[in-house]
Amino acid sequence: MSLSEELGHDMSIRGLKSFMIAGVTAGFAAAAHAEDVDVGKAEFQASCASCHGVDGKGKGPVAGQLKVPPADLTALAKNNNGIFPITAVYEAIDGRRTISAHGTHEMPIWGERFNPVKSAPHTIDPTYDALDPSRDLREVVVRTRILAVIDYLNRIQQK
Repeated sequence: MSLSEELGHDMSIRGLKSFMIAGVTAGFAAAAHAEDVDVGKAEFQASCASCHGVDGKGKGPVAGQLKVPPADLTALAKNNNGIFPITAVYEAIDGRRTISAHGTHEMPIWGERFNPVKSAPHTIDPTYDALDPSRDLREVVVRTRILAVIDYLNRIQQK
């Protein structure tokens, strides 16, 4: 294969990846808008509410069984001089910030759902698993989930 053919092939692959990423992002946005679904709230309830409670105040159904009580996630801004700590929350969700109850970065309590390194996209449609998604696509899906949870947490902060 000549250099110009290789460059053309590489550009085609990058273009395809960009197209896939844009499509997934647009799909999430369209689905949320079309059904008026609060994606952040749904992600929070599916992955965080068992410990932090449906209202985020730390009184979830398994909270009493934990050695360290879960944090009241509605007081994050209040406990940070009125500023919502976006970076700290992001790192707590993706596993970079150590929170003993969440587990290590390699094995956070919610498994691979919020780990861009290990996660594969969860089924978007029945044929999706037959595809071999790129690492870039996995990262977009996971980061979209994390940002949706952060947005939801920011909206439920105590005034």
